[in-house]
Amino acid sequence: MPHVQAEGARLYYEETGKGHPIVFVHEYGSDHREWETQVRFFSREYRCITFAARGYHPSDVPDDPALYGQDFAVADIAAVMRGLGIPRAHVVGLSMGAFATLLFGIRHPEMATALVVAGVGTGSDLKELETWRKAQAGRAELIRTQGWGELALESGHSPTRVQLKKKDPRGWDEFVAHLREHSPVGSAHTQARYQGMRDPVYAWEEDLRRMQVPTLLAVGDEDWPCIEPNVFLKRVIPNCGLWIHPRTGHAINLEEPAAFNRAVQDFFSTVERGRWSLDA
Repeated sequence: MPHVQAEGARLYYEETGKGHPIVFVHEYGSDHREWETQVRFFSREYRCITFAARGYHPSDVPDDPALYGQDFAVADIAAVMRGLGIPRAHVVGLSMGAFATLLFGIRHPEMATALVVAGVGTGSDLKELETWRKAQAGRAELIRTQGWGELALESGHSPTRVQLKKKDPRGWDEFVAHLREHSPVGSAHTQARYQGMRDPVYAWEEDLRRMQVPTLLAVGDEDWPCIEPNVFLKRVIPNCGLWIHPRTGHAINLEEPAAFNRAVQDFFSTVERGRWSLDA
């Protein structure tokens, strides 16, 4: 299996197609396989790279909790690109992967030609921040001691994920099956150290106002924890657009793959023609 070396972990990757690179960064509840519909679509014209985050097999699952968190997640995107000899790429992230993608745009703008930031913002409510962090620590302990089993079903029925079951029962079954395959150790460390300790997006306001990387925000209108953070991001990121899809929850690329692919394709096309900026 192909891997690249990152700090403290080897990362499994897959690549398909030729052309300008797209790096896909997955969410907490899924893995590199969640991007299959996007890879099949975009690999016709692009070089598509997916990778499993640290803590997700076939990537390494470090035992040390100090090897997890938002800083590692951002550095891992850069490690994959450098390991594959990619100087610049479009980067597409969902949820946990969208946090990393957005922070990647702040820290490594010279490596990003465009950013798609989908379903970002959960856990950013400043009034509920401490409650959120305590909940993530508690959830991490449940996963570590019980494994995914029934917890995967619970996750799949959560208010912002049940939409997938209603629209695509087979896709939802696959989501739950994949989630049950995840490492309890890796998931627990990721939940506690990344999900529970990352910055709220509001903390990045000063840096985001300076970031010039073309950015498309994507969110479902039933992904309630992410609505206000995305409106905030639309206000502060200068070179940014906001796409909201109706009757859609958190896993927007799984729920509405055709609409998601079309919106992202249009965005990439506009960026590549030099017409995304309002000053163009």
